[in-house]
Amino acid sequence: QVQLVESGGGLVQAGGSLRLSCAASGGTFSSYNMGWFRQAPGKEREFVAAISWSAGNTYYADSVKGRFTISRDNAKNTVYLKMDGLKAEDTALYYCAADRTYYGYRPGHYDWWGQGTQVTVSS
Repeated sequence: QVQLVESGGGLVQAGGSLRLSCAASGGTFSSYNMGWFRQAPGKEREFVAAISWSAGNTYYADSVKGRFTISRDNAKNTVYLKMDGLKAEDTALYYCAADRTYYGYRPGHYDWWGQGTQVTVSS
């Protein structure tokens, strides 16, 4: 069983930056593909970014491309999401997810999920 714990969320002004972290335990983190998703009130969970197990591949939603950067440190069992140029529409609960085989944007394909960390961007 893999446990994922997100941190780093908070309240930030538009144009500001945050770095989210997701610490994994209970599995072989270096073999998992990882994703970040977000869900705003009244909306469906949406894909933000993904990174392959080796960090050789990354993939971003068009809405965050050029502003967000996903990375991972397999020695620390942690995946990061650096968010720059934040906008009010980035306000959401941010989740990280892990999967042994799937790498992509479909939330239903990920096996494990964290509880989320809230990001609020004031305009």
